[in-house]
Amino acid sequence: MNKNKYGTYKFGLVTASAFVIANMIGTGVFTSLGFQLLGTTNFFSLMLLWLLGGIIALCGALVYGELGAVMPRSGGEYHYLREIYHPLLGFMSGWASLIVGFAAPVALACMALSTYLHKMFPAFDPLATAITVLTAVTLIHAYDVKMGGTLQRVFTFFKILIIIVFIICGFCLPPHGQVDGFSAATFSFDDVFSTGFAVSLIWVYYAYSGWNASAYMANEIREPQRTIPRSLFISTVIVTILYLLLNAVFLFAAPVEAMQGQVEVGLIAARYIFGEWGGNLMGLLIALLLVSSISSMAFLGPRVSQVMGEDTYILRSLARKSAGGTPFVAIWVQYGISALLIITDSFELVTKYTGVTLSFFALMTVAGLFVHRHRFPHVVRPYRTWGYPVVPLLFIALILWSVVYLIHEDYYNTFVEHTQTVMWMSLMSAGTLLSGMMVYVMNQLIVHYKKQ
Repeated sequence: MNKNKYGTYKFGLVTASAFVIANMIGTGVFTSLGFQLLGTTNFFSLMLLWLLGGIIALCGALVYGELGAVMPRSGGEYHYLREIYHPLLGFMSGWASLIVGFAAPVALACMALSTYLHKMFPAFDPLATAITVLTAVTLIHAYDVKMGGTLQRVFTFFKILIIIVFIICGFCLPPHGQVDGFSAATFSFDDVFSTGFAVSLIWVYYAYSGWNASAYMANEIREPQRTIPRSLFISTVIVTILYLLLNAVFLFAAPVEAMQGQVEVGLIAARYIFGEWGGNLMGLLIALLLVSSISSMAFLGPRVSQVMGEDTYILRSLARKSAGGTPFVAIWVQYGISALLIITDSFELVTKYTGVTLSFFALMTVAGLFVHRHRFPHVVRPYRTWGYPVVPLLFIALILWSVVYLIHEDYYNTFVEHTQTVMWMSLMSAGTLLSGMMVYVMNQLIVHYKKQ
């Protein structure tokens, strides 16, 4: 990391990649397997889920690499959709990022961390622990950009080291669990085209979310046209390999019955691998790893809000920066939303709501590559998407498939099974989009009135 001529710190490839990896390896991989096992217990189907998740993330990263190189400004989807389609769609994406894209994953990571600690140390109140961690990390990032970047590099390298040690021990030490607790010997394509598989793919996609992280901080990256594509590609490949190995360890180490529907699958598997005491120690380390994810999202999210504040009159206060260069108003706004979501304490609902909402805007952004190449055929492209047009089409098809199935499940549970009274996930997602549209229209009316 170095300074430009204005004295502003700029991150290089290592730190940019650290933010991407930290943003990806977090709550999802240490929590979502338990919910996936409710849909299928077939080992090969589960491994295929995580491989497909990596393929989706890699396809998205390749497309975002081109968009980030040709439009190197912070904001991610907010900036891309604004330039490609219309400011309204860009604003709705930024609004979703403000409420869902970062605040919700931060809340989920804090909730997962507090759950891990509470299972090991019952005296730790989950709500108080989650709020305390959120406050501490937010204070660091609200103070100084350089300190936040240093914290991120340290935590990310520590995270990768712990995961590698966990994987090696999981394969080398004799498992205490039941290897035959799932159907490893059989595989059927019926599983792949089932509702459970498609819904589980949303859990996996959420676990991979963050593959586009460096696109949100383009203004703070050195040589963004080169660094963004490289950081996205390198980070996504590394995380995909780690995810496949880590979930294989989880499945071989612990019986499926012990993990089904449970949040703290990492702790459960660790206890079967290392025994009670060693498992608790590894569980504590996993909890500390989640701090890295919280830190990454607490840093990146406000950068989207900051850009929205620069472009939107009604949200202009979000663009304010501290003496240390941090968008401190946006940071504390995100803190408030995350704190409210933590208080609601509904992990599964918030995860599905987050996954389907973010999937919609990621799908629109990837589809936007076709629109951008059509509208601006002569623009200089420092990087072009590998495998175009197959790569973006594959991303669109897989995301669309899983989102449709997830909405269908929401409908089925409400009106057929009657296991829930309202289609909460679908209504929350639609409400987020509509509220963003209303704020945008209100802003346009205010701006129009002030010009008269």
